[in-house]
Amino acid sequence: MKKWTASALSSVLALSLIAPSASFAEIKASPKAKTEYSVLSKAKKPEEAGFSSEKLEKVDQLIEKEVAAGFPGAALIVIKDGKIVKNESYGYKQKFDGHTPLKKFLKMENDTLFDLASNTKMYAANFALQKLASEGKLDVYDKVQTYIPEFKDSESDVIKGKDTMRIIDVLHHTAGFKPDPQYHNPAVSKELYSQEREKTIANINKTPLTYEPGTQNIYSDVDYMLLGTIVEKITGQKLDQYVENELYKPLKLKDTVFNPLQKGFKPKEIAATELMGNTRDGVISFPNIRTYTLQGEVHDEKAFYSMEGVSGHAGLFSTTQDLAVLLQVMLNGGGYGNEKLFDREVIEEFVEPSDMNGTYGLGWRLNGNDSMDWMFSKYASDSAYGHTGWTGTVTIIDPEYDLGIVLLTNKKHSPLVNPAANSNQFFGDLFTTGSYGSVVTAVYEALETK
Repeated sequence: MKKWTASALSSVLALSLIAPSASFAEIKASPKAKTEYSVLSKAKKPEEAGFSSEKLEKVDQLIEKEVAAGFPGAALIVIKDGKIVKNESYGYKQKFDGHTPLKKFLKMENDTLFDLASNTKMYAANFALQKLASEGKLDVYDKVQTYIPEFKDSESDVIKGKDTMRIIDVLHHTAGFKPDPQYHNPAVSKELYSQEREKTIANINKTPLTYEPGTQNIYSDVDYMLLGTIVEKITGQKLDQYVENELYKPLKLKDTVFNPLQKGFKPKEIAATELMGNTRDGVISFPNIRTYTLQGEVHDEKAFYSMEGVSGHAGLFSTTQDLAVLLQVMLNGGGYGNEKLFDREVIEEFVEPSDMNGTYGLGWRLNGNDSMDWMFSKYASDSAYGHTGWTGTVTIIDPEYDLGIVLLTNKKHSPLVNPAANSNQFFGDLFTTGSYGSVVTAVYEALETK
């Protein structure tokens, strides 16, 4: 298996000039009526929202320097006090076809769609759950069985707890599931193997617990696969249909979708991810594995192979511009313009710290202690919350500063450093832009009021 040296990587990944950023089309409310909630407008200059233009340029310099050294690409949007303070794109949406560099790299643009990975958990599943809770259709203290009667303990279960498991246990990642049962891979999942969506959903109910619910805190994708299924049970709609029609469409968001290639988008509009499908440069294999460069198909294996691209844990694609609106919904207390999605009280409930781990709310990750500085920076307020995604995405929402930050990258669109030794370490992971905290720190440092 090919091992990439630092010098070889640097030469292969050498880049030219940074892509110029596109202009931002302001998102305005209809002039017909006074809006109930604030809507975003573009700041004429960062100082209008308490930022230093000069210090914000350091954010650009940080990312551009890393792009010049081989980082694939990124898009960043910063909102404060209802204003778009910064909306920039950097580098390239695609540089490779397999391991072969393109003759001309495709420049990143402000309207490039990204695979959000686990940020799907927040912008799709959590937004749906918050809406359903606000409408009285969901109670987080209800048992999972209330919505999925077939979710129950069996006599053969070594560890029991499904009969008493509550929605809040699942949201806190204290439900008892292992992090990744790899339903798509029979060598790992064994009798739970499935590459059919309905079978996978049935297999979630059969997935054994590894600890009694409420006794440990272990982040698991299964939690959000289950929560996405609960949304479908309550609404009678597939998750993508529900969130796209009931959440995004009322907000006039057209670029936030599951399975974008099936909904009119072209690969060239979307940031590419892994170079060789899901093979980790050739060291991973399972039935039907993709071997081509991924661009517009969800990277996550469980979402793509086992859930037809639509799951509560992964599968959503979006742009920084659309996500800025969703950030503002949260900062507004649940609405945007004349559209109300959920109650402020429900947001407060969802960002309340878990008794077991103060860095977990209901799904949302919280700036609960210094262990979260890598994501939030040392400058974020104690009330800040957000989430990350494996493909290279991060959301920061800081109500104390009325601030929202979304950094989207395609850091996995790069060779693996040494796939035989570590099949999850990509060259793009080695850069500070890909580990989020440095960029988030630089944004906070540009605040004159921090």
